[in-house]
Amino acid sequence: MIVVIQCAAKKRDDAGHLRTKDGTPVLFVADPAKAPPKAGYIYARPDDIADHGKSWRDILLGYNRDPGNNPLGILPAFELYGNDAYRRLADRVGVENLFILSAGWGLIAASFLTPCYDITFSAVAEPYKRRRKTDHYRDLRMVPKDTNEPIVFFGGKDYLPLFCELTDRVRSPRTVFFNSATVPQIQGGSAVRFQTTTRTNWHYECVSAFLRGEIGSELSR
Repeated sequence: MIVVIQCAAKKRDDAGHLRTKDGTPVLFVADPAKAPPKAGYIYARPDDIADHGKSWRDILLGYNRDPGNNPLGILPAFELYGNDAYRRLADRVGVENLFILSAGWGLIAASFLTPCYDITFSAVAEPYKRRRKTDHYRDLRMVPKDTNEPIVFFGGKDYLPLFCELTDRVRSPRTVFFNSATVPQIQGGSAVRFQTTTRTNWHYECVSAFLRGEIGSELSR
């Protein structure tokens, strides 16, 4: 089984940063022009061109290909977020079978070294953090398109369109848990309602139920 979970706003305090040539750390946001000044940092979008002459996304891909001793201290994606659900999922299904749906970087492997960023699809987020449908992102697609493993997604309705887009080439069955009034339509897949009165970050509760074996046991058959 392959598990995909949406990213989280809260990052660990020791999260690493990509840096400019002069060593200034970069904070990745959706709209740098609207971001509040932060001394000692610069803002950028993931696909902006850095002073290295490449996009920050390409720089990050290069860093992952040859991280050496990881001098920037960039954390693997499943270690980046504050909520422990990511580590618990990695322990259960294996790091190699866990993927993160990131509003900044796309569908990334849990082991992918991921710098600090503050980008979200949430409609209530501050404008500089909010990714909009018209924004251009060269999202990564790291789930192998030839996998035969069933895919299960834990995430809110704001992230569901990107999940569907970035897994549309995968032939294996996809299952999404949902907590919205409208049942999402998943081409080549299915939607399973998770009953809860929680409205914000309900998917963490869903993950806990999955880890306890209360839901999802049939998905790996």
